[in-house]
Amino acid sequence: MRVPAGAIAGFIGPNGAGKTTTIRLLLGLVRPDAGSATVLGHSLTQFERYLPRVGALVEAPAFYPGLSGRTNLEVLARLGGHPGSRVNELLEVVGLSDRARDRVGTYSLGMKQRLGVAMALLPDPELLILDEPANGLDPLGIIEIREMLRRLAGQGKTILLSSHLLGELEQLTDWLIMLNQGKALFCGPARDLLAQRVEVVVEAQDAVQLDLVARIAGEAGYAATREDHVLRIACSAGFAETLNRQAREAGAPDLTIRVREASLEQLFLALLKGDRS
Repeated sequence: MRVPAGAIAGFIGPNGAGKTTTIRLLLGLVRPDAGSATVLGHSLTQFERYLPRVGALVEAPAFYPGLSGRTNLEVLARLGGHPGSRVNELLEVVGLSDRARDRVGTYSLGMKQRLGVAMALLPDPELLILDEPANGLDPLGIIEIREMLRRLAGQGKTILLSSHLLGELEQLTDWLIMLNQGKALFCGPARDLLAQRVEVVVEAQDAVQLDLVARIAGEAGYAATREDHVLRIACSAGFAETLNRQAREAGAPDLTIRVREASLEQLFLALLKGDRS
């Protein structure tokens, strides 16, 4: 797997796929048993050479609950040797200026997440690694995080973003990595993945005909999802015509078949099913 400089890379996979472990490896928090990696041009074994240029938020951030948001950042800036002048700027970036003087113990989960993003930005990093930064945020907070990440990418920062919010990643990322059981199922431009497949929606009142279509799709390597009298198949764009012809030749003439662009969630589930079969 690789991430090009300047990209917003979505890092997705089911629970236990290895996303957080991978992030911990990149940050020097876990030592690898085998394999190799480079971060910002330096080997994983030389993490002291690249970590000063990396900002990260891994799982839930920890702060001093009795101190204000501003004071927490000031303490972290002093410990990390970062300019204290960045504190007010970053509070503005993450939308916490109006609550900067309040104790962190009074913050909501979403506010703590935003303060965690500010913490990750203290070193003005070239690479920003975020593990579920939208955790606990309401829809408005998610939009604010999205806009903030776009601004940061516009400044030339590379962002690796682990998230379960596939619809959000679809709007935000230009690069995707799909992980399952430690293996990358896909790594490349998001547009390439979305262009590879479509969703074929097959409707029929006769359940036998839908079963027949599902079997044809399965034999071609595509998983079908059944909802009452509707079958949904995430497949390659060229398969829709083949499916229509084979279904009618096999004795399923009374079908309504529609083709539409598949969502990232549908593509991801299709890839997972294919990897597990």
